[in-house]
Amino acid sequence: MKTTAKKNQKKTALLSRSEQLGLDGQPDGRPEIDLALRRFNRTLDTQQVLALLRAEAPRFFELAEVVGKWVWVQFSDQQPPTITSILAELGFHWNNARQVWQHPCGTIRKERAKFDPRKRYRSYFAADTKPI
Repeated sequence: MKTTAKKNQKKTALLSRSEQLGLDGQPDGRPEIDLALRRFNRTLDTQQVLALLRAEAPRFFELAEVVGKWVWVQFSDQQPPTITSILAELGFHWNNARQVWQHPCGTIRKERAKFDPRKRYRSYFAADTKPI
């Protein structure tokens, strides 16, 4: 007969490495992402995304490029997990083909464009424009 530990007993076992380090269950050190907030942020339009970046993440706003209705953020090198978690919570996703973080600004396509959107749509850096 198998015996199992009682559910109501106190946990006396050793803590896992992430528990020891206080990483909230994320083994790579990333903070938890609020998925409801991420879903909401993905529905924002372009100007709302730019306002959110300007208020919440000014460094990302400086890098933000508006391509058509989408907002792209591109870095010259790989970012630490904390940065990727922040971008994900803001509603961005990684596009491996273009090597950029992209925000759809409420315009979600079922398939990716087979052309370079920078060549077809207007493209500009948000920080270069005058605030309204």
